[in-house]
Amino acid sequence: MRKIPMSWFLIGGAAILILWLVSSYNGLVSSKGLVEQEWAQVETQYQRRIDLIPNLVSTVKGAASFEQETFKAVTEARSAWAQSKSIADRTGQIQAAGQLDSALSRLLVTVEAYPQLQATQAFRDLMTQLEGTENRVATARKDYNEAVVAYNVRTRRFPGLLAAKLFGFEPETTFDAAPGAENAPAVDFTK
Repeated sequence: MRKIPMSWFLIGGAAILILWLVSSYNGLVSSKGLVEQEWAQVETQYQRRIDLIPNLVSTVKGAASFEQETFKAVTEARSAWAQSKSIADRTGQIQAAGQLDSALSRLLVTVEAYPQLQATQAFRDLMTQLEGTENRVATARKDYNEAVVAYNVRTRRFPGLLAAKLFGFEPETTFDAAPGAENAPAVDFTK
């Protein structure tokens, strides 16, 4: 029986290691690409929402007169989103989206007190578009979070953890509900 040279084992081991590294790297790139793709969908839906908000605010302002604080909060949150997007700060965008959710909720709760506003066709059309956009935002967030979780698990699970550290793949941030989001916004007309 012929003895197998030790160099064959070393070459075989090196080949397996190289194949594993290539496979791990490609898998991480694919997972990261899916996260980026889903984030683009979140941004698209938020941009749609951002584009609708000035029309909604103008319609509400034209038909109702109530505290400017709500309008200011909506406008500031919209600006924070745009600023975070311009510098590609995903964490800042997630925080700004939470502020926008809160401000928009206050606006919509406030609107309920103005039946004459709800009767205008322009307002109803905008609310229908906004409702559809909110559903798209929720779906895009869910899909993004699923992609992030899959990617983060891949970067934390052994042996993928080794490849992630070797190639510099960092964990991504999920889109979590803002603290207090479980409570309905309170609107006080006594001010």
